[in-house]
Formats: sequence, structure tokens, C-alpha cells
Amino acid sequence: MSEDTTRELPDNRSFEHRVFARFDEMDRRFDGMNARFDAVDARFDGLDIRVQALESKALDTKPIWEQALVEIIEVKESIYDIKRKFEIVTEDLIQVRADQRRVEKRMDTLESRPQ
Repeated sequence: MSEDTTRELPDNRSFEHRVFARFDEMDRRFDGMNARFDAVDARFDGLDIRVQALESKALDTKPIWEQALVEIIEVKESIYDIKRKFEIVTEDLIQVRADQRRVEKRMDTLESRPQ
């Protein structure tokens, strides 16, 4: 009994034909992969175009942001001035209250004296 398993293969084509058929199948698969890579590449190109458009719009808004920053600084300085003035008013109010208490004590002392 000889054990020559090559004769029992269901494909009756020659070895060369089978190898070339496999190469052809690999070529088809590579072509499919190339098509998918081309589609991904096209999507990246589209994304790149969209990002460039967004970046150009961002550059267009730069003067707006610069003006907004100037106005924010002005508001901050105004708030500082208001805060300083409020501190002065508070100090004056405290002084007036202290003077008022001193006057009230003197009034109480004068009123409590026998006449």
C-alpha cells in the first residue's frame, strides 16, 4: 500500500494552476484592501479640508477675541475702582457710627445728671 496523498486531492488541476489560482485570490483580496485604504484616505482628506476650514474661521475670530479681552480688562479695572470706593464708604460709615455712639454716650451722661 502506497500512501501517496497527493493523488487524493479533490482538485484535479496541476500544482502550478493551483498556486497561481491562490495568487490570483490574494491579488483580489489585496485589491479589495487597497480600495478600502483608498476610501479611508479619501475620508482623511475630507476631514483635513474640514479642519482647515475650521482653523481659518478661528483665525477670522481672533480680532473679536482681542477686543473682548480688552473689554474684560476694562471691566476688571472698573470693578477694582468700585471696590476701592466701596471700602472708603464703608470706612466712613464705620467712623460715623463710632462718632454717633460717642455722642449718644455723652447724651446719656448729660441726661443722667441730676438737675
